[in-house]
Amino acid sequence: MRGLHRNTTETATADAPTEAEARAETPYAKLGGAKTFAAFVERFYDLMENDPEYAELRAMHAPDLTPMRVALAQFLAGWAGGPRDWFEANPGKCMVSAHSGFAIDGKTAGQWADAMTRAIAETPIANRELADALARQLTLMAEGFGRPAR
Repeated sequence: MRGLHRNTTETATADAPTEAEARAETPYAKLGGAKTFAAFVERFYDLMENDPEYAELRAMHAPDLTPMRVALAQFLAGWAGGPRDWFEANPGKCMVSAHSGFAIDGKTAGQWADAMTRAIAETPIANRELADALARQLTLMAEGFGRPAR
């Protein structure tokens, strides 16, 4: 009678989505995964480096943006439900504490939000509605970092 009776643990497990199915439902996966996140982060830093509109924001960063390009892509990927590499490499660290030593005001927060919104808009992403929602959420996050200039 082994095959006729299923125990409730097996039923619950059989009905639950697999780990792969759960990952496929994340914003990270729906936006295109690592390639997409790397692409819009690269575009973001390219804008910051080359567009004078973001001069104050660029001045807050180290001369070599390579480590930041990698770190931001990893952070955003994990934040959106992808691999948690950044979080595992930085236990207990958050964006607020990571930026606490910088004089981020409304202007530089606005530059960050504008550059990121442009980068996302200029990157080919199949799910444009979700990409636009991501840009809005990141704008809200950036605005939260802006402090009045002293």
